[in-house]
Amino acid sequence: MIRAPWNRRIAAVASLGDESRRKLFDFVASAGCAVSRDDAAGALGLPRSTASFQLDRLVQDGLLAVEFRKLGGKGGPGSGRPAKLYLPAVREVAASVPDRNYDLAAELLVSAIEESTAGGGSAREALVRTAHARGLAAARDKVASAGQPDARGEAAGARFAEFLAAEGYRPEDDGEGGLVLLNCPFHRIAEGHAGVVCAMNGAFLGGAAAGCGIDPARVQALAIDELRAQGAARPAQCCARITP
Repeated sequence: MIRAPWNRRIAAVASLGDESRRKLFDFVASAGCAVSRDDAAGALGLPRSTASFQLDRLVQDGLLAVEFRKLGGKGGPGSGRPAKLYLPAVREVAASVPDRNYDLAAELLVSAIEESTAGGGSAREALVRTAHARGLAAARDKVASAGQPDARGEAAGARFAEFLAAEGYRPEDDGEGGLVLLNCPFHRIAEGHAGVVCAMNGAFLGGAAAGCGIDPARVQALAIDELRAQGAARPAQCCARITP
């Protein structure tokens, strides 16, 4: 699943900073059923136009969803137009500063545990396979959604850089034709479990490179401690490098 861009996720969470909008969201989220703008406006003592505007803004931000349904059990010709109703969005919006992706780490780890439990193999090897497959699938989805399934050469490199940026890695030209990744999406858990997390990360990036038409051998997952000792790593920087 392709994540929404970081700026959109930040904007969605920030929109709840408006008091009226936050109260409307809380009302809809706790209602237990879809509610109309009239219900929301009456419950919070807001003008109907204000409630309508703010509810639609919450829909635009991905925090609420909409359904249309005739109320009062009426149906058929002459029963009036369906009412516009609001309910909480099924898909949650998560954002962090800097951008992190702990949801992805959790999904990969759980999938690896399930695979190793079912097959009796190494959990670490299962994690590497799972991460590679997820990176491959995610990159292929992004390339397909961009309408360039056969990207090669410079186009493939640009698509890979776009993928890395969307996943929160903050790729930057290293001055030699390769890339350094200035942000680790798994920073907090990598601090105490670098061996496992960096192996997972390297496999994910290798799969993503292949999905974008890039040789996976260009992804080099180095030891972050070694990079720090060389003075080549910034705080919270990803240990991986993309070679020229």
